[in-house]
Amino acid sequence: MGKPFITRAGYDQLHAELDYLWQVKRPEITQKVSWAASLGDRSENADYHYNKRLLGQIDRRIRYLRHCMNDLQVIEYNVQQKGKVFFGAYVEIEADDDSSILKIRIVGGDEIFGRSNYISIDSPMAKALLGKEEGDDAEVVTPKGKRLWYVNRISYESPDWFDEQPIVDNQMQDEDDLEIEDSKPLTAEEQKRIEQEYLKTLVK
Repeated sequence: MGKPFITRAGYDQLHAELDYLWQVKRPEITQKVSWAASLGDRSENADYHYNKRLLGQIDRRIRYLRHCMNDLQVIEYNVQQKGKVFFGAYVEIEADDDSSILKIRIVGGDEIFGRSNYISIDSPMAKALLGKEEGDDAEVVTPKGKRLWYVNRISYESPDWFDEQPIVDNQMQDEDDLEIEDSKPLTAEEQKRIEQEYLKTLVK
């Protein structure tokens, strides 16, 4: 199975986080730990224990970032993807049953960054939308049954109609179509199909 996908923006954000943790936050907390340790008895030194735990969390995050960034495949946008849903696309979709609207972006699991309108390429919704064009419909199978969505708009640059900020919306948070925690990772066949579809866009 190939490497996990990530957009260029997502990779750059991970890189910026790593630089910040390593060059700014870790030295700052290390200094606080050293200062607290110099005060003497550490058994009742709350500052020492708090910052020591924080330093451990920072080190774990740094190790994780270094490991995952070496194992990610950056997927760059190609102009021939225009008009179809591929990895990295912003998509507006409309439900057939109640005409509700969702505005989502399909990204890698490592770049969701807690945003409710970013969904993993592994999610049922993303798998159903891949390769669709504006006006197409996609049937998404969820724990509550099947649901049909229509593709209204597609973009590969952050459009005016897309909210980059986290969306606080109970309906969206409860939407089974966007559930990624229980979704299965892409199989080798699915990964190969996505890679083949992407490579087709690079052929002139």
